[in-house]
Amino acid sequence: MARPPPLGELPPGYTPPARPATPQILAGSLKAPLWLRAYFQGLLFSLGCGIQRHCGKVLFLGLLAFGALALGLRVAIIETDLEQLWVEAGSRVSQELEYTKEKLGEEAAYTSQMLIQTPRQEGENILTPEALDLHLQAALTASKVSWDLNKICYKSGVPLIENGMIERMIEKLFPCVILTPLDCFWEGAKLQGGSAYLPGRPDIQWTNLDPEQLLEELGPFASLEGFRELLDKAQVGQAYVGRPCLHPDDLHCPPSAPNHHSRQAPDVAQELSGGCHGFSHKFMHWQEELLLGGMARDPQGQLLRAEALQSTFLLMSPRQLYEHFRGDYQTHDIGWSEEQAGTVLQAWQRRFVQLAQESLPENASQQIHAFSSTTLDDILHAFSEVSAARVVGGYLLMLAYACVTMLRWDCAQSQGAVGLAGVLLVALAVASGLGLCALLGIAFNAATTQVLPFLALGIGVDDIFLLAHAFTEAPSGTPLQERTGECLQRTGTSVTLTSINNMVAFFMAALVPIPALRAFSLQAAIVVGCNFAAVMLVFPAVLSLDLHRRHCQRLDVLCCFSSPCSARVIQILPQELGNGTVPVGIAHLTATVQAFAHCEASSQHVVTILPPQAHLVPPPSDALGSELFSPGGSTRDLLGQEEGTGQKAACKSLPCARWNLAHFARSQFAPLLLQSHTKLSRLFPQAVVLVLFGALLGLSLYGATLVQDGLALTDVVPRGTKEHAFLSAQLRYFSLYEVALVTQGGFDYAHSQRALFDLHQRFSSLKAVLPPPATQAPRTWLHYYRNWLQGIQAAFDQDWASGRITRHSYRNGSEDGALAYKLLVQTGDAQEPLDFSQLTTRKLVDKEGLIPPELFYMGLTVWVSSDPLGLAASQANFYPPPPEWLHDKYDTTGENLRIPAAQPLEFAQFPFLLHGLQKTADFVEAIEGARAACAEAGRAGVRAYPSGSPFLFWEQYLGLRRCFLLAVCILLLCTFLVCALLLLNPWTAALIVLVLAMMTVELFGIMGFLGIKLSAIPVVILVASVGIGVEFTVHVALGFLTAQGSRNLRAARALERTFAPVTDGAISTLLGLLMLAGSNFDFIVRYFFVVLTILTLLGLLHGLVLLPVLLSILGPPPEVVQMYKESTEVLSPPAPQGGGLRWGISSTLPQSFARVTTSMTVALHPPPLPGAYIHPASEEPAWSPAATPAANGPSNLGSRGLCPATG
Repeated sequence: MARPPPLGELPPGYTPPARPATPQILAGSLKAPLWLRAYFQGLLFSLGCGIQRHCGKVLFLGLLAFGALALGLRVAIIETDLEQLWVEAGSRVSQELEYTKEKLGEEAAYTSQMLIQTPRQEGENILTPEALDLHLQAALTASKVSWDLNKICYKSGVPLIENGMIERMIEKLFPCVILTPLDCFWEGAKLQGGSAYLPGRPDIQWTNLDPEQLLEELGPFASLEGFRELLDKAQVGQAYVGRPCLHPDDLHCPPSAPNHHSRQAPDVAQELSGGCHGFSHKFMHWQEELLLGGMARDPQGQLLRAEALQSTFLLMSPRQLYEHFRGDYQTHDIGWSEEQAGTVLQAWQRRFVQLAQESLPENASQQIHAFSSTTLDDILHAFSEVSAARVVGGYLLMLAYACVTMLRWDCAQSQGAVGLAGVLLVALAVASGLGLCALLGIAFNAATTQVLPFLALGIGVDDIFLLAHAFTEAPSGTPLQERTGECLQRTGTSVTLTSINNMVAFFMAALVPIPALRAFSLQAAIVVGCNFAAVMLVFPAVLSLDLHRRHCQRLDVLCCFSSPCSARVIQILPQELGNGTVPVGIAHLTATVQAFAHCEASSQHVVTILPPQAHLVPPPSDALGSELFSPGGSTRDLLGQEEGTGQKAACKSLPCARWNLAHFARSQFAPLLLQSHTKLSRLFPQAVVLVLFGALLGLSLYGATLVQDGLALTDVVPRGTKEHAFLSAQLRYFSLYEVALVTQGGFDYAHSQRALFDLHQRFSSLKAVLPPPATQAPRTWLHYYRNWLQGIQAAFDQDWASGRITRHSYRNGSEDGALAYKLLVQTGDAQEPLDFSQLTTRKLVDKEGLIPPELFYMGLTVWVSSDPLGLAASQANFYPPPPEWLHDKYDTTGENLRIPAAQPLEFAQFPFLLHGLQKTADFVEAIEGARAACAEAGRAGVRAYPSGSPFLFWEQYLGLRRCFLLAVCILLLCTFLVCALLLLNPWTAALIVLVLAMMTVELFGIMGFLGIKLSAIPVVILVASVGIGVEFTVHVALGFLTAQGSRNLRAARALERTFAPVTDGAISTLLGLLMLAGSNFDFIVRYFFVVLTILTLLGLLHGLVLLPVLLSILGPPPEVVQMYKESTEVLSPPAPQGGGLRWGISSTLPQSFARVTTSMTVALHPPPLPGAYIHPASEEPAWSPAATPAANGPSNLGSRGLCPATG
């Protein structure tokens, strides 16, 4: 078959051969993808027409449904529990935590209050009597709250005494557990409250109590031998009155103080060297690292100076406080409950912190930092609160931007009201999405309340701008009743693709094993889904109503008033070529004609008329071709007027009104980026772009090596606050963490003693574990238990050797000797429980340092009942707890010889202190070492796991990077599949994924340069960046894929069509994020505002600069090809017969008309769509010069079905 001549050579009367039923406009193998996309677009077209036909009903039902879902916010729960937010459900740590709670209960044994004192002048020595005086003043002031400290403090190891008088005295005097450097001095007694009264002497307080002297005075009146032995074993001595006074000239300084007579101030550094002791030297030793920070030593290791002091007050738990005061006269009339006990503790802690911070004058040389567990809870609550002012401010700012950017001087083209309605609709969609999350039981957290409303607003408004731009740029000739369908047909694919990718991205981010961020990701995905439904279903109804407003010549925004400068849409039916048929294979025919616009002063209507004669204008000679200036541009304006006609000035628009982003993209940006006259000069700007982005990628790869793991609490707390000052001082000077090595049930403790000792030794050898002083035994229950048995064995041996204990009697022996006697005769046999022959044939501890298995659980019962101070110091927390057993040396019935055995242990723990943990790498090293020690013990049959805050909050970093890489790789693969499925072009999908991967790498590298550490929160943003980046790339890629011509021309066309909506979407996202910059929490600013802002800017650059260049070089071939090309020559053929459209220029023009040049596009038939009705070409009415534009109805030559008229 002969090839038809080029379009430029076609005479007006040319009649091509008859065309086949399906026009051959598809490029080879791309026929099926184009048909499938056309099928999907046909469905969108039908959806849009249906929405326009019932726009009022759709809008009402949509608002009703979204409003109903938004009511779910009433049942929203804000989670502030750190464990619930940060510990992965079902993980190893979660299972261990659940096991601990199952055995010990939900709450901790005590809560902590901390005071840190630092000098105002950096580096100043704080080891002076004056500095310790200020520390004492702050501690005394803070503890003088309405409830006395002595009533609510935690008291460890209170002994049970049979003597009633001593028991009451101990109850009133037993000291609180306070870890303070003041305990090295007599002044430490001033922090201990309580007093006791004895006839004939002043009130007994710790400031004047000498236990040794008191026992001597009471000895003649009561049998206190057991109590004396208890104090001796605890090494209480003279308690505080035997310690030096900071100020020996103090009138209350006791005579027993070492420096009372010399009147010399003590050497503070020497006294604090090695730490301090509570009232018990054996069980209450506070190591230096708990009390002093910033220490400096001489070459011999002697303490010289320090820069910080720390005191820690331990308080009861709410349950302990409730049990302690239940039935007490002080609480019987206030409805005392565990909840009220918790309220009392929280109020006390808040008041303690406030008073401590106000205790020193502002001009003091020292500064006090206070903190409590309630302070942390308050920070989390404040962090999770919704800032109504910022939310309202952010949405008002977005409303203003949407309204201003969519306003036009021409009222018929203005869409300010559409912008306002779109932002309000997105706001409602965000509220409905969050309400749906609340109804589904997904708990809210700080990320939800602080970030998601703004992020979702920015992402949702992007699609609003895209649809609004497309709606105003509908091709000429589109019937009014099909405008919404045509808009969804052109933009629905892009909106669907970006929304699906965003949802997939956030669902993939939910792979991060942190509950708070998993909830945030799921909520973001649901909100994006609600935004998608609102944009695709409800917003088209808003556009349809606005079209009705324009059709009725109403003002924008103020739609109740008529427009003074409005024009109805005048549709010009293009003329068919020749005899009503078209050339075979022509997909897109563009001709340039002369049109004239006349503004009538009477009606202020604009009338556009084609003259009887027209002329085919030659295309421009630029490299991009004249098609760059097609009617698809947003700057089409047929309204013009010659200068000098003053009476028509009301219809003349200002020059600035003609400039917008689409005009900038078409006339300046695209030519600069892509257009040139020679191949060499064309490659130069593209090469510059590729080099610059390659350099950015290289720098980002280097920056990625600088990213460190971690998220310190100081990053979360607002800077400049007292809480931040405390946390900074604590992190600098006292990086200590209390942890425990928990042993579970499932093995025999009695026969696994050697494995338990080995486990303790292996754990103690870890680099991060703070070793005990060389003079002190390991602080574990198994060591204390064994040492206690060895002590009573020694007492028994001594009593046996002296004859005070015999085979038949132990009443003349010591208390410890009698206890050993009772244990030695035990057999563990229920039939024959006692064997007195064992008194001389067995030992309570064998030569290998192990306890005989048959005595293990009976000895445990005796130790727990007889050594409360040792048990408390060991922090064993046995479960099940051993039974209570009271020793009575003078029992003559023999029943006291029967010792109940403790049940097999299911829970016990060894306490440790970790120190030197400054960086996340230090935590990871310590966690890996602890896990390795437990794994080694597991191979020996001991089931154990580490417990403590480092393992709760830092174990995530063991696999965080692997989880991040896995999530990003899976998401990129999913993005490729989604894009390839909806675009039906793997080539384009691969380029999109390449750009998205570059964006993720570059964002990660920039984080390294900015010092933003990698934690679960940046990981969520990095994973979500893939989905957010699709917003900036897929529109350009789809525009390129559906355009015709060379790669350069198609890239330019894609830029022209998408530059404005993509840029508006980026600006709207930035405006949504702008409110995050005003957050009080530096964490929100650094980890969300900064990172998301960088992501938005990267997306804008990659989508509008790099991707067009890549497409112009590596883009796929066009799906639609032109079989004919326009000629560059101007033709003046003879006029056709019969009054058809003549090619030529009218010799005369009416004086009242202005000449305007525009493009008219004749669209031919692509593959038919479902429900489409195609007019045969021969049945199209012919245009004649006598016909007016208004007399010609709209025609549909495109690939869409007809819509019934709106009723």
